Amino acid sequence: MSELHYKDSFIRKILIETKAIAMVGCSANWNRPSNFAMKYLQGKGYHVIPVNPRYAGKEINGEQVYADLADIPVSFEMVDIFRSSEAAEMVTDQVIELASEKKISVIWMQLGVRHDEAAQRAEAAKMSVVMDRCVKIEYGRLFGELGWSGVNSGIISSKRPKVRV
Repeated sequence: MSELHYKDSFIRKILIETKAIAMVGCSANWNRPSNFAMKYLQGKGYHVIPVNPRYAGKEINGEQVYADLADIPVSFEMVDIFRSSEAAEMVTDQVIELASEKKISVIWMQLGVRHDEAAQRAEAAKMSVVMDRCVKIEYGRLFGELGWSGVNSGIISSKRPKVRV
């Protein structure tokens, strides 16, 4: 497989235009990457809708969990896939079917997740596709945040401390 390259302007446009994200494979376990990414994105103002049949009807980070994308009663612009590359094909095909009804325009496959054939089908359906990237990392990188790496504690600073005499 060839290396994936995305223009910063392409990813920035997606992140600016997106307001709601359905996160497929979101975990209720606080130390899983999907849970951490969900909290981060919520803190940036995104409405993140968790999708995981294991937790359907329960809540993750204050949001109701749905078993399937088709069960979500509201529109959302992006589907963020925290599943295997093989599962991403099935999710992508469902997204293509639901795109006009739910107003979905972006399929985002997380780090390590890539399915070129599914991406080609989504792009043929006029959808934007990003593979093998983390929404959280890309947001932090493109919007100049130190906090994206998890170190913005307010303790570390590039400014010299004022010395009291």
